[in-house]
Amino acid sequence: MILTVTLNPSIDISYPLEKLNLDTVNRVSEVSKTAGGKGLNVTRVLSESGDQVVATGFVGGTNGQFLKEHLPAGVQAAFFDIDGDTRNCIAILHEGNQTEILEAGPEISNSESEGFLSHFEELMKDSNVIAISGSLPAGLSTDYYAKLIEISQKHQRKVVLDSSGKSLEAVLKSSFKPTVIKPNNEELSQLLGKEVTEDLSDLKEVLTDPLFDGIEWIIVSLGGDGAFAKHQNTFYKVDIPKIEVVNPVGSGDSTVAGISSALNSQKNDEELLKHAMVLGMLNAQEKMTGHVNMDNYDQLYKEIKVKEV
Repeated sequence: MILTVTLNPSIDISYPLEKLNLDTVNRVSEVSKTAGGKGLNVTRVLSESGDQVVATGFVGGTNGQFLKEHLPAGVQAAFFDIDGDTRNCIAILHEGNQTEILEAGPEISNSESEGFLSHFEELMKDSNVIAISGSLPAGLSTDYYAKLIEISQKHQRKVVLDSSGKSLEAVLKSSFKPTVIKPNNEELSQLLGKEVTEDLSDLKEVLTDPLFDGIEWIIVSLGGDGAFAKHQNTFYKVDIPKIEVVNPVGSGDSTVAGISSALNSQKNDEELLKHAMVLGMLNAQEKMTGHVNMDNYDQLYKEIKVKEV
């Protein structure tokens, strides 16, 4: 079983408009509302790819109830209820543009923070892999992910962490390391305080920085150029075929789903990297964020090349 963690989920609302008129009324004929947040994108893709998945995180209010009722079929809800209301995130699609209005979300109290840690530990019983994604809501300490990883390690569970900024930095500087991180070049540059290029020699040097000691897998997305990865002391370059990109949003989350799935089924290095990249590409081929069409899986899988460098 894979456990996904989304501590600051949302109801994602999409308003498509032919034209956005400012300072007046805009009427929308089609509205879509989905359970959102990076971790719930991971959840949806895992479900569609055939994995057993449990979803947890903080939810509250009528939005929280809506979120629990609109999870993908087959996903087990194991959320922790809070007093605050789950946030809305609105995307206005107009004239080829996307204007977003994102609520910050509820502030988590000290009692809720401590309560979730106990709740999370209970979920370890049936979970082999933990996928933690996204930002921390207000009220949680920057080292909260490190606390979750500490609990996971206590129960000898593998952890895939997809975060950035201070929460990721806090984990890297702690004694409790995830199994996998998936930074991009921009995030690596922020962490190390210097520009990180896509040059393979540069990436090799960067990923051996002491900041990353103790992390089994580091997988760096290179967009259309595939990925660069380090597993223990072995480096890989992953080359992917050209595809028609419909919507790249959520492809990183889909890649996290692939990594988590591969760890859960104990795939070897090449299989893990191919599976992760295929799910990311399948998402990019779809209009809906966090969605994959598995009918196209086999052909893409055959076209991905993984080489040790």
